[in-house]
Amino acid sequence: MIEAGFQLLKNRLFLVLLLIINIGGTIYGYIWYDSQIAITPPKFLLFVPDSPTASLFFCFVLIAFILGKNWPLLEAFASVTLLKYGVWAVVLIIVPTFYGAELYWTHYMLIVSHLGMAVQGLLYAPYYRIKPWHLVVVAIWTLHNDVIDYIYGMHPWVHSTLSSFIQEVAYFTFWLSIFSLGTVYILNSKMIKRYIV
Repeated sequence: MIEAGFQLLKNRLFLVLLLIINIGGTIYGYIWYDSQIAITPPKFLLFVPDSPTASLFFCFVLIAFILGKNWPLLEAFASVTLLKYGVWAVVLIIVPTFYGAELYWTHYMLIVSHLGMAVQGLLYAPYYRIKPWHLVVVAIWTLHNDVIDYIYGMHPWVHSTLSSFIQEVAYFTFWLSIFSLGTVYILNSKMIKRYIV
């Protein structure tokens, strides 16, 4: 059954369907960030829409798979950022409920979609061709993004109940970056791939 699941992941029709879903999600994500982008200084624009940029990376990964190719650097960017921002969004949506915030249908939609982001990036790990230097490049990008977000205040807007906990959010985000990089590194090790491919 597991083998059949991995075969489905490589199915061309399934890849095209997943690409269409991710293109739609990416467009919606950039629209979601529209208000924040409108007031962001131009030099920081590249670092603000985190989740849609992660799914955009994955769109290119899927295009490569459909063409029968691998683009390892984009695979590294996609897998790390999908995991990081997928988990980040879910946690930052749920935590405010402990302080009295209410969840609406849009929140549940975001929870499901961001969990999907994180999972899809990991599911395709057996087919990536990521090398250590690719992850070094992504680590520089990801940690630099954290600096931009929390030193220069460009982080995604959070619920008002968390406005006094930005330092804690920054600390969580930093370690989530490390966790995401480590997870992708482990999943792309030859020893792990030997058992799941």
